[in-house]
Amino acid sequence: MFERNYRVPASLTTVASGFLVLLGGCRVGPPYHAPVPPAVTAPNYKESTVNFQDAAGWKVASPQDAMIKGNWWEVFGDPELNALEDQLNIDNENLKEFFQNYMAARAEIAEARSQYWPTITGTASLQGARTSANQSVSSTATTGRTYALWNVAADATWTPDLWGKVRNEVHAAEYASQVSAADLENEKLTEQASLAEYYFEIRGEDMLQQILNQTVIADQKSLSYNQAQYDTGIGDYISVAEAKTTLESAEASATNVGLLRGQYEHAIAVLLGKIPTDFSVPVKPMVFTPPSIPTGVPGQLVERRPDIAAAERTLAEANATIGIGYGAFFPQVTLSADAGFESATFKHLFDLASGIWSAGPSISQVIFDGWLYRAELHQYEAQYNADLATYRQTVLAAFQQVEDSMVATRTYSQQILRQQDAVKDSQDYLNLELVRYNTGVDPYVDVVIAQTTLLTNQESLNSLQVEEMTSAVELVQALGGGWDLSQLPTPAQTGARTTKADYTLQH
Repeated sequence: MFERNYRVPASLTTVASGFLVLLGGCRVGPPYHAPVPPAVTAPNYKESTVNFQDAAGWKVASPQDAMIKGNWWEVFGDPELNALEDQLNIDNENLKEFFQNYMAARAEIAEARSQYWPTITGTASLQGARTSANQSVSSTATTGRTYALWNVAADATWTPDLWGKVRNEVHAAEYASQVSAADLENEKLTEQASLAEYYFEIRGEDMLQQILNQTVIADQKSLSYNQAQYDTGIGDYISVAEAKTTLESAEASATNVGLLRGQYEHAIAVLLGKIPTDFSVPVKPMVFTPPSIPTGVPGQLVERRPDIAAAERTLAEANATIGIGYGAFFPQVTLSADAGFESATFKHLFDLASGIWSAGPSISQVIFDGWLYRAELHQYEAQYNADLATYRQTVLAAFQQVEDSMVATRTYSQQILRQQDAVKDSQDYLNLELVRYNTGVDPYVDVVIAQTTLLTNQESLNSLQVEEMTSAVELVQALGGGWDLSQLPTPAQTGARTTKADYTLQH
């Protein structure tokens, strides 16, 4: 069982034990131990091509324990993609938002630490008053008198962190800032992967446009040929109608390509923080082949995924929150003191005889609150157990995503090899059918069928090549990109002093 259950201390026992350690101080709450991720027994991923040595197509990089470092998109070897990714890392508005959320989380650490120190308040006041003239005869010396009262004082209060409540709050804030830092890295990886996928989709649309443009040119030639045959009385009009229909269908498909390409281009513009109206990606038909991607070994995955790091740090934060809940059961000691000067005239305000002061400790303990603290502690325990389940589910989902992307990339690469053969054979089929039609053996409708077969196979091949590239991007994303746990800031780093420039609003 992984769930954590804690015993709520009884009020009398709490008070008694509290006074025993009042002077020494302590930190209550359970110690935190990082959860053990699901065990991985296999030396390699199930869908790794290590297990498919006889299969042609895409294979992972060797050696298996290698990992992508730094700018992961550079593994695809496309300078234009590299330039776009560099721009995204600077101008993406979502990344700016997540960065400022991280800075806000760091500021909350300083807010929690402020409770370590006493609160000092300075006051200055002037009060005017008049006594009543209708007082007893014995007080006639002071009746009907108007006077002023000057006061300057400083007040200090301090609640020592005897039970570690403040320390737990600081730790919780530190862990929360680590969660925010991991969320920033996860968002960065998501935005980078989206850009790469949109980029390869655009290149696929450019290649499809080229295929359809070439088909339109070929169909225009066929229509001209059949029209000439019909005009000279050699051919029949049905061949002209078939050629015209084929041309119009190809032209419609060629026009439709601009729809998806435009949408992908607009999406990239937004990722780069630009208005789509002012942004464009040059047309460049390209056929890509994904590189061999170093996947590392399964045991490394937990340390490479920022979302897993965020889930684990969330668990640490929940554990610290349980400590905060325990601290509520203990008495609170407050030390307070104030000192200053008070006088009826400003001239004598700072005389030694005008000095005033008071000091003393106080202790408070909730006797009965309708079991509020008990319910809150149970809530914190349940949240910890829920976060533990979330962590384990995040790890399981990470392995699923790696295996899914790996089998997709390998399968697409094998399917592409078969589809390339289909394109070649359909081109041969069309060439033979054109010969048979030109010699009068077959009607033109057979040529149309051959043309449609070739176009369909070409479109399928192009689609598969795009799917292979996007699945390769998804594999890199599933592996955590170029990130690893060593890049997560430590609690000390998140709690380091920040400058005003770190919080400056960006325009």
